[in-house]
Amino acid sequence: MLKRTLLLSIFVASVFAACSPAEKPVEKKPSQVVHPEWSKNANIYEVNIRQYSEEGTFKAFQEDLPRLKEMGVKILWLMPIHPIGKINRKETEESRGSYYSVADYKKVNPNFGTEEDFKNLVDAAHEQGFKLIIDWVANHSAWDNPWTENKDWYELTEDGNFMPPRGTDWSDVI
Repeated sequence: MLKRTLLLSIFVASVFAACSPAEKPVEKKPSQVVHPEWSKNANIYEVNIRQYSEEGTFKAFQEDLPRLKEMGVKILWLMPIHPIGKINRKETEESRGSYYSVADYKKVNPNFGTEEDFKNLVDAAHEQGFKLIIDWVANHSAWDNPWTENKDWYELTEDGNFMPPRGTDWSDVI
């Protein structure tokens, strides 16, 4: 009797499974990048705020926007504008650390000016018709970035310590 009940249960379960609606196959569409018209022949100017002028500030760069517009520049690509981490900083007399060792993605580097100075630069650039790109690299940060509170966001050594990117000499980032 137990054997018959078990076989009947398996049979009924199989019938219900066979009668369930089949999943519709997902239509695969080839991905294609569609560039906006304004970008197709636009000149991009990469901006290193720290080394652009003697002052190395947002305000000093902003003064040159009219000249860049005359040159035909359409897009300003700002290298990282964030504070640079202090732990393991690669600093020499010529360099004050790597822009890509970001201490806080929500702040601006105080050496470049204030958040208000940055907003003024963005507003002035937009008023003159520029598009802006901020170079933002999220696959690593400075050792003293608040993100480090979430160790599972990072690659770790076998003993659970932070690990700089493999195959590089980037000891200032993790």
